[in-house]
Amino acid sequence: MDIAALSVVMANSQVRSDASLAVMTNIKNLMNQQGNQLTEMLSQPVVEAPHPTLGKSVDIKL
Repeated sequence: MDIAALSVVMANSQVRSDASLAVMTNIKNLMNQQGNQLTEMLSQPVVEAPHPTLGKSVDIKL
């Protein structure tokens, strides 16, 4: 393999490595952001949902 071809191969390898690192950095930042949002959501007080059938019907005996 000549020097020019080797140089091109090494440059392409470096570009792929840099791109992979950039993607991993973006994913890390996204995961940190989602973790912070989840922590914030879990620290909020829980509002209980009303019972789905409560108050829908009335039992009357005559």
